[in-house]
Amino acid sequence: MYQPTDLKKGTVCQIDGKPYRVIEYGQKVMGRGGSIVNVKLKNLIDGSVIPKTFKGQDKIEMAEVSNKTVQYLYNDGELFYFMDPASFEQFELNADIVDSASSYLKEGDELTLQFFDGKVINVELPKNLYLEVTYAEDVVKGDTTSSVLKDATLETGLVIKVPAFIKVGDVVSVSTEDGSYRERKKD
Repeated sequence: MYQPTDLKKGTVCQIDGKPYRVIEYGQKVMGRGGSIVNVKLKNLIDGSVIPKTFKGQDKIEMAEVSNKTVQYLYNDGELFYFMDPASFEQFELNADIVDSASSYLKEGDELTLQFFDGKVINVELPKNLYLEVTYAEDVVKGDTTSSVLKDATLETGLVIKVPAFIKVGDVVSVSTEDGSYRERKKD
């Protein structure tokens, strides 16, 4: 069991039999030693986000969530196929579970699947991934301001904004949280 103050960003707990991850945490200390904890929780099954307030004496159940490292194999449009590199066991997931992670998946990449009650509930990507630029718009000659951004298409089909100096063939680091450009990979 968790106390409300044990809940930190990223903690997984269980409410009404469903797993939730804390995505925002705030604590208010009241007079006489009491405190109130305000959190935003993301439902790991349906993706909905709910606000929740806990008082100091509330008890919160831990969620029995397990993680497994897998390798992404391929998708056929409806199903995504993964393999456990240790046991060679294969998993197939519906596109709605893979969700936005599909924009970052490359054949052979390793990632983490989260399980709850024996079912996959989440595809956990690394915070940043390196992806190759397959198309980049040309920049207007003479426009040398460093803040100019242009669209670039990455090898997975994801389109992001990149600085003007990025060209086809460059490998760039992309944040998987918001799809933003981080840096060009140095050789």
